Amino acid sequence: MIVDIRLLSKHGEGTNEGTKSVGLITAIGAKNAKPGRHADGQDLYLLVKPSGSKSWLLRVQVNGRRRDIGLGSFHDLSLAEAREKAAELRKAAKDGRDPVAVRDQARRTVPTFKQAANSCHAAMKAAWTDKNATLFLSSLETHVFPIIGHVQVDRVDAPQIRDVLAPIWQTKPDSARKLLERMGMMLNFAHGEGWRSNEAPARALSLLLAKQPTAGNFAAMPYKDVPTFVAPLRKKPQTVGRLALLFLIYTAARSEEVRSARWSHLDLKEKLWHRPAGLMKSRIAHTVTLNDGAIAILERAALLRSTDEDCLIFPNGKGDKISDMTISKIMRDMNLSYVPHGFRSSFTDWAAEKMPSVPEAVVEAALAHTIPDKVQRAYRRTKFIELRCRLLQAWSRFVNQPLGTR
Repeated sequence: MIVDIRLLSKHGEGTNEGTKSVGLITAIGAKNAKPGRHADGQDLYLLVKPSGSKSWLLRVQVNGRRRDIGLGSFHDLSLAEAREKAAELRKAAKDGRDPVAVRDQARRTVPTFKQAANSCHAAMKAAWTDKNATLFLSSLETHVFPIIGHVQVDRVDAPQIRDVLAPIWQTKPDSARKLLERMGMMLNFAHGEGWRSNEAPARALSLLLAKQPTAGNFAAMPYKDVPTFVAPLRKKPQTVGRLALLFLIYTAARSEEVRSARWSHLDLKEKLWHRPAGLMKSRIAHTVTLNDGAIAILERAALLRSTDEDCLIFPNGKGDKISDMTISKIMRDMNLSYVPHGFRSSFTDWAAEKMPSVPEAVVEAALAHTIPDKVQRAYRRTKFIELRCRLLQAWSRFVNQPLGTR
């Protein structure tokens, strides 16, 4: 090893290779360093090329193997900063982490919330309708960007999101929920891109945000009341409307998706419901894993099936699609203020409180909310569908539990 004696500190000793003396290089010495490799101790080196360019190198042991890791140029990294970075990577290696990955993550520029939102919009808008694509950005520009648009996306937390939503959470509940959904989608996108270590903090927000008024288009039944509601409904005389409502509850689907469902969409052997893109709000094809409760409803609906191979699962008397009122009327006739669409919120609240081990992205996928492909790949597609299956099967068991056992 070559060590320039002029780089030694006043108290530095030892110029042999492998020396562990700390602080052999001085700031002035590093600035005037001649071509060669100069040791600073603890396997940190300053490399100077004949051209005069300088860079820092750290030599570490990773899983028993020596690795040389470039830290950056002398122009970008001072002596003090190089020592600090070297200490961080040595600790990473000691802890069993990949120091190169730690270095690269630190180098990657994390965008602001606004920049990340624009990236999400650009990546996803092709799958949205023009209206949804426009509303995505316009709602963020109105309510979010003025408050946290400048904040790095990895630093956006639940209290900040709560502060954004608070002004409209009670006065405009529908708009607030849609805004929360869009922010969650964007933060999950950022997580998939590696800009955030965590997904959107939905569970924490459920504790920070007050309960919204139940009046309105999406009044949701508290999830604890769902088994009590379902039990007598399953025992009442069989009608298409009741079967459709029960199927909606078990699958956490939208009314339009249930009313438009056809037998040809089903793979009963694999217990899957393949919903074509034209049926979906996002215009993206989506597959639902069918739990035991949903399968039981399909078995009952099969008794009403016509001979048409591609007929609707829940048709009216003429074989056409039933109206949304057919399902809503069941709840209204029971003097309930809740609406069918609200069962999606019931499912979400249940998952947050009773299934904390299931990642939030899996819950969002079960609801057919748009999930960035990179997030799905992070869980592996096979595991992602398995987690959704387990989640919906647990929902079925909860909904069907005997009364008095909760």
